[in-house]
This record gives sequence, structure tokens and C-alpha cells, in this order.
Amino acid sequence: MTALYGLLFLLIGAVLLGITAILLNERLNDQAINTGIVYSAPATQAIAPDDGTAVRGTPDPFPDAAERLQFAEKLQADFRERTMASLLQQGTLALSAVGVVGVWLAWGVAGRTLRPLQQITTTAQRVAHGNLHERIGLDGPHDELRDLADTFDDMLSRLDAAFHSQKRFVANASHELRTPLSINRTLIEVALSHPDVPDQTVRLGTQLLDVNNRHERLIEGLLLLATSEHEIADPTIVRLDQVTQRLITAGRPAAGSAGVEIRPVIEPARVIGDAVLLERLIQNLLTNAVNYNIACGVVGIRCEELDGTVALTIWNTGPLIDDHEIDGLYEPFRRLTDRIDSVRGSGLGLSIVRSIAAAHHARITTTARRDGGLETTVRFPPADATAGLTMGSRTRRRGGVDAEGERPT
Repeated sequence: MTALYGLLFLLIGAVLLGITAILLNERLNDQAINTGIVYSAPATQAIAPDDGTAVRGTPDPFPDAAERLQFAEKLQADFRERTMASLLQQGTLALSAVGVVGVWLAWGVAGRTLRPLQQITTTAQRVAHGNLHERIGLDGPHDELRDLADTFDDMLSRLDAAFHSQKRFVANASHELRTPLSINRTLIEVALSHPDVPDQTVRLGTQLLDVNNRHERLIEGLLLLATSEHEIADPTIVRLDQVTQRLITAGRPAAGSAGVEIRPVIEPARVIGDAVLLERLIQNLLTNAVNYNIACGVVGIRCEELDGTVALTIWNTGPLIDDHEIDGLYEPFRRLTDRIDSVRGSGLGLSIVRSIAAAHHARITTTARRDGGLETTVRFPPADATAGLTMGSRTRRRGGVDAEGERPT
């Protein structure tokens, strides 16, 4: 910005110097020769020698008046050329010197003026990484920049209060919504545990348990979706390959019961993030790939470091899907099957996957396979020691499950 202002200053100075030269040149051209002075000049010049001898005369080199006038015109032209050359030369030197001083002064003034803006920008960048406790706290006169900083601080205070209020609401909702469902499940299970329960009551109780379980999954998904949309507050270095392998081992019995084969290709890979959320991301993708499959289907999963990123790819065989339907799958409560008939999930699985990926600054892409099914790839930024030290190293406990992460060294 300072260079731009300096360039504009030099441009304006050059334009001013050019206008001055044009006006001076026109003024000099308009000056006519005074012929009276030229014609009245003496024809001889008297020279008095130092030795005191008699004065002797020097003949006039231009005895003719026309020649004398022509000579005067040449002198005037030479004077005009020398004056213009001197003006341009001295003016250019002066403009260069003033330009250097002006750029230096502009750099100092601009730095002093833009320092509050730099402070505001730095604070905004820290806030963008999830730290709403930051404040600018700009000191100085009550000018426009001070008003901007104070307005930004007030906005951060309101956002911080709103997020804290949301967290309290989520915690209270988690307790208030889960408790009645837990009581209902307990009452139904106790009622079904009696040996003389009629078959009709058993069927009704089983249906009520299925509905209750579905409501529990829905509430859990909504709460997880609400918490996963925030920035990771305390990330750790997570062995994504180990988490993936553990989930594959745990999911093989259910996949086998559904007649689905899991084909893993797992390579060492580390990412920075929340191990619990990353585990839920992989679990949701793997569960969807198994549930929405065909008889004797296949689920492929690959975890590897690829092109400077960590790539997690999960694909499955399944029904043919149009490309225009893929984006809708990541919207809450959107399914390819009918909502009433789909009792295996809450309709929030891929929405949670998208939110978790966004919280980890990961890029997720889903494409329809030509033979049926989907292929989803999640690309995470790679983890290194420097990033781990910067982003934090404490393991956290969420929802009663220990986060599996490594302390950066």
C-alpha cells in the first residue's frame, strides 16, 4: 500500500512538473525581441588598455541591422533551450529527492495508521480458530478505528455468550432427553422379563423397544451433530490407521451377518484432531457402507498417506445412485429410502460425517460408482510434531469414552 501511495505521489509530481514545463515554454515563446534595444546598440566598443594608451575602437561584428536581429533571435532560442533543460533536469532531481522522502514518511505514517488494523486482523485470525475469548482491547483516541475495535469486541462477547449458552443447552438437553428414554427402556425390559407375559405383549414390548432405541439414536445423533460443528478445542495426534483397524474388527460380525465382506488396506497414518469424533466419522461411513449394500456385497476401506495428505476412502457395492442425489445425502434426515421404512438409522449419519470433517479442516468427496454404490474419500491435513505442539496435546474425555491420541513430542 505504501509503494502504491509513493507511486501515485511520483506520478502527480511528474504531471505537475510537465505542466510547469509546458507553461514556461509557452511563456518563453511568447516573449518577443525588443528591436529598439537591438537597433540602438553602439556600433563600436571602446577598450581602454591597462597601459594608459589611447582608446581604440573595435568594429561591430554585425554592422547590418538584419544580421543583428537574427543574432538576437539565436540568443533568445539558446536561452530558451538552456532554461527548459535546466528546469527539467533540476526538477527531476528535486522530484526524485522529494519522492524518496515522501515514500519514507508515507511508510512511517501508514505503519502507524494501519497498526490498529493489523491488531484487529490478528485477533480475528485467532478467533477464527475457535478462541472466542480473545479481545482486541485497542487503546488510543476514540476515532473510527477505536470504534471498529470496540464493536468487534462487543460482537465477540455476544458470540462467546451465545456459544456458552448453546453448550449449556446441549448438556441440559442431553440429560433431560435421555433420562425419560432410559426410564421407558427399563420399564419395558422389566415388563418383558416376567415369565407369564403373553405373546402379544412381548411383540408390543419388542416394538416399543425398537422405537425407543431409534429415539435414543436420534437424540444422540442430534447432540453429536451440535457438538461436532464447533472447532476442535483440544486436538491431539491420532493414529487413524489404528482407529480404522479397530472399527473394522468390531464391525466384521455385523457385516458377516448381513452377507457383506470387508476388504481393508490399512497403512500407517496420523492426523491431528479429536479421536472420539474421528472414530464416529469412520464408524458412520463404515456402517452406511454395510447397511446400504446388496446381498454378498463388498465394502472396501483404505487408509493411507497420499500426496501430502491422509486419505480415508470407503466404497461399497449397492444400488445405482444418480449423481444429483449425492449432495442431498449429507443433509439432515435425508435418505435414499423411505423415512418410515428406514429404521436402521436416524438420517444424521452423513450430516455428522460432514460436520466432523469440517471441524478437522478435511475435504470430503463422494462419487457414485458405475456398478452401484458410493465411494467416499476424506482427505485430512497431515500431522507433524510442530502442528501437534501448536494445536495442543492433552487427551480429553467426551461422552464417557477416552480419546485415543498421542502426546506430541
